[in-house]
Amino acid sequence: MRLVPPAARPPCRRFLIIQIDGLSREMFDRALQGGRLPNVRRLLETGQLDRRELSVGLPSSTPAFQASLMYGERPDIPGFHFYDKREGRELHFPKHGVADLVEQRHARGRTGILEGGSCYGCIFSGGAANDLWTFARLRSLASAGRGLRRAALSGLLLAWVALKCFGLTMVTLGRFAGRTVSAIVAGRVEVRRSLEALVVDIGISIWARELFTLLVSADLYRGVPAIYVNFLDYDVLAHAFGPADRLAFRGLGRVDRSIQQLARIVRRLPEMGYDLYVLSDHGQARTRPFRRAARGASLEEVVRDALGGEAPPEMKIVTAGPNAFVYFTDRADPLLASEIEARHPRALARLSRHPGIGLVLARGGSGPVCWYRGHRVPLTRRPDPAVRDPFARRADREVVVAGLRDLMAMPSAGDIVLYGTGAPAGDVSFIDERGAHAGPSEAELHTFILHPPSVALPEAPLTHPVQLYPHFRAYQEDLSWRSALDAPAPAGPGASGSVTSYPAKSKVRASSSGSRGSPRTPASRSR
Repeated sequence: MRLVPPAARPPCRRFLIIQIDGLSREMFDRALQGGRLPNVRRLLETGQLDRRELSVGLPSSTPAFQASLMYGERPDIPGFHFYDKREGRELHFPKHGVADLVEQRHARGRTGILEGGSCYGCIFSGGAANDLWTFARLRSLASAGRGLRRAALSGLLLAWVALKCFGLTMVTLGRFAGRTVSAIVAGRVEVRRSLEALVVDIGISIWARELFTLLVSADLYRGVPAIYVNFLDYDVLAHAFGPADRLAFRGLGRVDRSIQQLARIVRRLPEMGYDLYVLSDHGQARTRPFRRAARGASLEEVVRDALGGEAPPEMKIVTAGPNAFVYFTDRADPLLASEIEARHPRALARLSRHPGIGLVLARGGSGPVCWYRGHRVPLTRRPDPAVRDPFARRADREVVVAGLRDLMAMPSAGDIVLYGTGAPAGDVSFIDERGAHAGPSEAELHTFILHPPSVALPEAPLTHPVQLYPHFRAYQEDLSWRSALDAPAPAGPGASGSVTSYPAKSKVRASSSGSRGSPRTPASRSR
């Protein structure tokens, strides 16, 4: 026995987006080849999913990615933690009300891709009617858990998940005890690492993942029109232990099993018309803490020395990972590089020579200005052979330069932006973590999107998640969906540029590595 759509519900296409948080293109390929993602690999090999490469823009972080994808706008979100000079307020996404404030700014006058749908484990809601543990809805336990209250109505299902999670927790604790005894006998016990891994394993890789999988499964049977679930396992473990660590890949294997379960349900419900997408919002680079590269000095001390020995009272420094922001708060609008140099001559070049700093960015009169290893680097379309350009040999240089321009065009970016990416001492994070992201390295910037071979993604190279917004908004243009939701049709596409054609079924399978064929027209929307 299984649920089927009510007879009155008109046929329509729906979508499920599964986000594997923090998985780079490189680590994805390694996991596929190493047998860590057997179910995803099977979906690709059997032709159920095709693959496209995706670049995520700068900063390479979850809030910027999801704001771009969900609302179709290049965001003013320079990092996971930053300072708003206009409001005199520090914004850190885990803090109460921050994600809600930022989402309201980006959603103003726009329609989210999850209108009438569900969202789990994300920063923003995308307009979803149901959610669980979405940062933008964490004002109270009640508002954070509307999805959980719905699940409580299915008491047997919730009881089964609780029983399953309890059993997995007992197995995990037993394995932990065995490994700990073996490590003590061998004289190589790492108490902090072991305890951190245990907490993540139980809290995120078991309880949160299983609960999200249950809620999404229930939504699929109900025919919820748009679903977005973010599995955090790999990202959290990669931050703690590094993106290539065996513990991170172990968490990835558990995500793979959830993907298998949800893909199976999608196949069992052809009458629901779900299109399955699997993507990643950014990658991670292996990093070392800044204090180690700076021989114990703090970033505040390094910046103060570069500015001439005294930190001006109007200066504020915010560290967000491999990126850090220096703000001069005596002015609400951003300072230009020339104004900073007038106050603190040669400060930007001195900062860029520090062994724990890779790039120094500021604003010029006609775009961003960059310093690298003590030299000013023009961020022009083509590299200057006379200048030591850190991106000169990269095939994606144009994408990187465009991302840096986008970043420094954000009003909330620091007057000075520091990156530990590409530091002489190796990639550095300004907070204590072994894996980090937000920077322009290939490991952070490039990911992937898997999609049904029967849908047409934008033909152009996917260099920014904002390009995907019209594709997912096109599902809402389907009049049968609007009728199913009993909601008025949207006033317009709300995207920069015109909305691409509806991602309709095609009788011809497109190549997974190239473009997807010609754009669909209304006449080609037959299922």
